Amino acid sequence: MATNIESIDGYTWENSSHENSHSYILPAINKIISEHASKKKNKLKIFDLGCGNGSLTHQLSQLGYDVCGVDPSQEGISIANQEFPHLKLTQGSAYDDLAKQYGTFDIVVSIEVVEHVYAPRIYAKTLHNLVSEKGCAIISTPYHGYWKNLAIALLGRFDKHFTALWDHGHIKFWSINTLDQLLKEAGFSDIKYHRVGRIPALAKSMIAVCYK
Repeated sequence: MATNIESIDGYTWENSSHENSHSYILPAINKIISEHASKKKNKLKIFDLGCGNGSLTHQLSQLGYDVCGVDPSQEGISIANQEFPHLKLTQGSAYDDLAKQYGTFDIVVSIEVVEHVYAPRIYAKTLHNLVSEKGCAIISTPYHGYWKNLAIALLGRFDKHFTALWDHGHIKFWSINTLDQLLKEAGFSDIKYHRVGRIPALAKSMIAVCYK
């Protein structure tokens, strides 16, 4: 199986704006990080795994956090470096030894990334290695559960939802149970889930907060 950047860099970016999904994901992310920051005396160090065009990383830096990140998309990183030259955003992926390159962090965020990953166990281990002791990882991904899957089927929306014709698109469709197993295998514990975007049973995305 190929795990080089060329094999996973399929996302395209037009500018440095937030994605549509950020409208319902980021308020919850910001609240979680703020609660974590209130327990720390020093400035939080945050790593953005799959930073894309840098829009989230930039927002976190504006809130006063010490942030950096990587993304496999050369296009995304080019936009990020042009729009946010003060940030350390470079091309790289979860298949790299990122902890060796960057060290460890109080918080690692990875927003709408794991559903694109061909080798999720490598991704999860890299995520775990980046988190400092007593730190946490915050991962969001489209939510899948019984009632939502049933609604998709009844409405005839499988072709649109599963995006089969999108090269390097969503290739993993996570439920709380499967994501929980992945994160626990990697060594995370005390995992909590938040469902956002709609009522919980039909949520657009879920956010996992897990500790090392």
